[in-house]
Amino acid sequence: MEESISFLTSIKKSFDLKEVDIRTYSPLTLAYIGDAVYDLIFRTAVVFEGNTSANKLHNKTVRYVKAPAQALLVEAIMEELLPEELSVYKRGRNAKPYTMAKNATIGEYKKATGLEALVGYLYMTDQTDRALQLIQFGLHKIKEKDN
Repeated sequence: MEESISFLTSIKKSFDLKEVDIRTYSPLTLAYIGDAVYDLIFRTAVVFEGNTSANKLHNKTVRYVKAPAQALLVEAIMEELLPEELSVYKRGRNAKPYTMAKNATIGEYKKATGLEALVGYLYMTDQTDRALQLIQFGLHKIKEKDN
């Protein structure tokens, strides 16, 4: 039986990408890839909820990926972050953004950027399971608080 490899490893092999020290990357570069990974996680979850129009899928996904929702999630997971994860989050949160989110405060936008940097870092270091664990924990904690 062949051992399964991660999505990241498959991409690196397919495109013959060299190893890099991701810790040297800017937090906004990590947030750039983290935004895509975070979005893919929620798009995947929404699609598995059922076949429907792309517009309905988009509207469901947006509830989770907009900056205010990301800010709530990161607040919920803060005490679960390991020291290195917290450091990456803070670098992302404190980075000078080139754009601003629509329908979000500057504080929410900065927290969302920090979360995206963290997700990007976890993805690029092949720790997707950890990213999923943190997201699940945060969603569970938010639901508990709402009930």
